Amino acid sequence: MSNSCCAKLAKKEFVWYSFYIITYILYIFMPITKSAKKALRQNKKRKQQNLSRKKDIKDLVKQVNLLVKEKKTEDAKKLLPKIYKALDKTAKVGTIKKNTASRKKSRLTKLVNKTVLAK
Repeated sequence: MSNSCCAKLAKKEFVWYSFYIITYILYIFMPITKSAKKALRQNKKRKQQNLSRKKDIKDLVKQVNLLVKEKKTEDAKKLLPKIYKALDKTAKVGTIKKNTASRKKSRLTKLVNKTVLAK
């Protein structure tokens, strides 16, 4: 056999070997029972909701930081209740911890108040 022939054979064996590994991994981690399938569906849905909540908080915090940099403190103050609501809801549901929500609220409030006093 020539080298190119051996290389093709090795590549073909590697492809089949990879296929078997992937199939085995999927078999191990895929739910089998009806309740496990339902739990997987619930987990996917909850993960999506958690990511959405966290993204909303990050977007609001970015808006406040931008407003503070632009010295628009009144607009930043108006956004604070929305952030409080989002943080409290997220902490209540359990996506983030209660102390994390409190810490974020405190730091944002301190930031906005500092810029108001600096005026």
